Amino acid sequence: MIADPQAAQASDSPRPLRIIALANQKGGVGKTTTAINLGTALAAIGEHVLIVDLDPQGNASTGLGIDRRQRRLSTYDVLAGEATLAEAVQVTVVPRLSLVPSTMDLLGLEMAMASAPDRAQRLRRALEPLDRGEMPEDQRYTYVLIDCPPSLNLLTLNALAAAHAVLVPLQCEFFALEGLSQLLRTVEQVKGALNPRLAIQGVVLTMFDPRNNLSAQVVADVREFMGDKVYETMIPRNVRVSEAPSHGKPVLLYDLKCAGSQAYLRLASEVIQREGRLPAAA
Repeated sequence: MIADPQAAQASDSPRPLRIIALANQKGGVGKTTTAINLGTALAAIGEHVLIVDLDPQGNASTGLGIDRRQRRLSTYDVLAGEATLAEAVQVTVVPRLSLVPSTMDLLGLEMAMASAPDRAQRLRRALEPLDRGEMPEDQRYTYVLIDCPPSLNLLTLNALAAAHAVLVPLQCEFFALEGLSQLLRTVEQVKGALNPRLAIQGVVLTMFDPRNNLSAQVVADVREFMGDKVYETMIPRNVRVSEAPSHGKPVLLYDLKCAGSQAYLRLASEVIQREGRLPAAA
């Protein structure tokens, strides 16, 4: 069982819905791992969390123990208008954490939606019942985390159009800043054209190895470039974090005491603190 002294405080103080897109067009930066484990950590400290898997690879769904044969309805069905969000939600092994799973059908979404005038707003409209309090009692969330694919395509555009904020996982490796400027420009474009409430929630540094001089240099470079947008919490390179998805579990369930689990609990606390400083959702 995961416990935290902040759980009672989080449970007793209802929070308005916050929708956060986890985005980075570079692959292998720990984006899906962060979505799974940040979601689990938020749930562990009393939040009610929904993860929306927008990556056709479906790794967030697999990492939460949802076998492909169990994915009767998916994010494709929701975006295509063939199912409501409430119908597609599945419970997970983590208390207070639910999931809308992904399937490979998402690969065909861009072509299927090519002529639809609202193609970039499909996810935002699907999530509107959450804002209006029209979901079933057991589907009233305080956080929605959207796991984006590693590209700036229609799926990512839908996530940015629906989100209140963007969280950027950034790997502590050479070329870490490569592509970040493009993502930031995309965020500004979406903010101007589709979603004026969109903000950069923060940058979380992943796969940090204190024994590696390059990791320390990357941290310094990113903090100089992004300033206080970078979280204090860094996610270490940790074998238990890498092992957990093969068991269909978040690392917090696989090994609560490992360095990766403890880092994600700290990150969840920092996210909540930072959310408290953001303007109210539009």
